[in-house]
Amino acid sequence: MRPLSELRAELDSVDAQLIGAIARRQAIVAEIGRWKHAQGKQLRDYQREREVISNVRARAAEAGLDPQIAESVLKLLIESSLTTQEQDRVRLGAKGDGARALIIGGNGRMGRWFARFLAAQGYTVEIADPSGAPDGLPSVDDWASDALTQDLIVIAAPLRASNAILLGLAKRAPKGLIFDIGSLKTPMQEGLAACAKAGLRICSVHPMFGPDAALLSDRHIIFMPVGATDAVKDARALFVDTMVQPVEMPLAEHDHLIAYVLGLSHALNIAFFSALANSGEAAPKLANMSSTTFDRQLQIASGVAQENPRLYFEIQSLNAYRGEALGALKRAVDELTRCVDEGDEIGFVSIMERGRGYLSARGK
Repeated sequence: MRPLSELRAELDSVDAQLIGAIARRQAIVAEIGRWKHAQGKQLRDYQREREVISNVRARAAEAGLDPQIAESVLKLLIESSLTTQEQDRVRLGAKGDGARALIIGGNGRMGRWFARFLAAQGYTVEIADPSGAPDGLPSVDDWASDALTQDLIVIAAPLRASNAILLGLAKRAPKGLIFDIGSLKTPMQEGLAACAKAGLRICSVHPMFGPDAALLSDRHIIFMPVGATDAVKDARALFVDTMVQPVEMPLAEHDHLIAYVLGLSHALNIAFFSALANSGEAAPKLANMSSTTFDRQLQIASGVAQENPRLYFEIQSLNAYRGEALGALKRAVDELTRCVDEGDEIGFVSIMERGRGYLSARGK
């Protein structure tokens, strides 16, 4: 048996070779991304990804390595590669070259995301936020007294504040494209209607991702017309060089669907970690005997627990359709509890079969 020091030295050498190979791979995929951009090709090719993964699994099996390990590593590299290619394409597209953007609420987490996103496109980004501006970006002391000559104005403020901002913009009537990014739209109905009546180039936008999103592939962003017919088209153009999935819908439909997509899912996870916190059982003890399902649910719930509680309260309390979604959750829990308490196996099975049928039809 060789000395441990020699084995570790050899392992360090292999690790260095791995890093070098990954760096070479990243350089190649960056070049491929530039080629795709020049040729007007889509960034993501799912058929090619399947082929690459299949080949790697086969080679791993031949080498005596668990194919699942090889696939997991490759998927991580593919995601990193796509992120690099997407960011390069946004930068090369230069949609905002020579244009100016004002982000009202730009020092919040989503405001900072949009600041980075627009700056990468070549926009000169200005921030109007009571807490100042992120490092390196100019701050507008008071948007209400600013000339508002920017080509684009993004409202990234809390929901109630956003409505007041929209009402103020309606009076000032700036010429640039305007959109909010609020998670709910009914709290801003008055401001959105005022802007539309004033003839502003305005639409409403809802990014269905958080501020930590680096890659937009397989993510959605919702665009809703408010006034000017070309506003949605212009807002969508900002994302044309990304892999985000755009969804257009009437403004009136948004909050009803969001009551389930956000309201229900948030409430379910808040109830989950609240039940655990109130159980009297220590988290480490539960973790030591957890199951796959528990671990997955705990991971999702842990992410929800780290979010802004005041924003999440707004999403629940300000949605006019909250009673429908939360009521459905309560009835589901009551029915499940009844089946268990009464020993109603048929009813319990029916609940699961009904859910299985609903979820299996989800992609149709």
